[in-house]
Amino acid sequence: MDRPQETSAVRWAMLEIESLRVAMGGRVLLDGIGFSLRAGERVCLLGASGSGKSLTAAAITGILPAGFHSEGSVRVAGHEVLRQRAPQRPKDARVALVSQDTQSALNPLVSIGAQLVEPLRRHGGLGREAARDAALALLRSVDLPATPAFLETSPADLSGGQRQRVCIALALACRTGLIVADEPTTALDLVTQAKVLRLLGERTGDQGPALLLVTHDLSAARMACERVLVLAEGRIVEDRPMDDLFATPRHDFTRELVACALAEARPFAPAELEAA
Repeated sequence: MDRPQETSAVRWAMLEIESLRVAMGGRVLLDGIGFSLRAGERVCLLGASGSGKSLTAAAITGILPAGFHSEGSVRVAGHEVLRQRAPQRPKDARVALVSQDTQSALNPLVSIGAQLVEPLRRHGGLGREAARDAALALLRSVDLPATPAFLETSPADLSGGQRQRVCIALALACRTGLIVADEPTTALDLVTQAKVLRLLGERTGDQGPALLLVTHDLSAARMACERVLVLAEGRIVEDRPMDDLFATPRHDFTRELVACALAEARPFAPAELEAA
């Protein structure tokens, strides 16, 4: 696909959603939402439980459950993919998913190394030894032991934070232009949350893949994202830069979220986040 030439001011759209409507059994769950992400942009899709944020992520990644009816348009790297399951999509329209359920995301019967090497060979065209070296480099990049012994580790032997970092490494190994992280820190303690969010922020954006962070936690989103989409009752009610949204929230729901985030006053100063 021919891509528009990037400049410092304009980047081509990695994700474009228009009039997305998802219903089940006559009940409308997403009601005509639309937004876009530029290549290398880090954006949060923020909403309460039941707002439709995980359904949006499922439509983007091609894993909408059976029985859901979808209309509208979802384009990834210029390809229309709304009614295409993930395996059917063109190579440059693939989307990597980091989910909150790391136990189901990782195969408990296969070593960490084997799970990392497979996408590096399939999507990166690497030979066995080159893929193994690249897997070690990915482990190092997400602050995990870059050792042959760790490659042989089973997912069952890892902590929740370690498994989530392996999942981030797997998403990077897929070499896609977009990573969707769906509530990736829900089951983690605050310190481990900070580590995971810092890594997501560092390994995406600029020359890396774009990031769509799906979460109910505005404080968490502030650690990794530069723009916020607020989803309420199946509709986008705000689309703002992060700093602007904190300074002047417009929607009632957003004002509640900002007030809660400020009241929480997460105990992580920038220096502490670097050390986490």
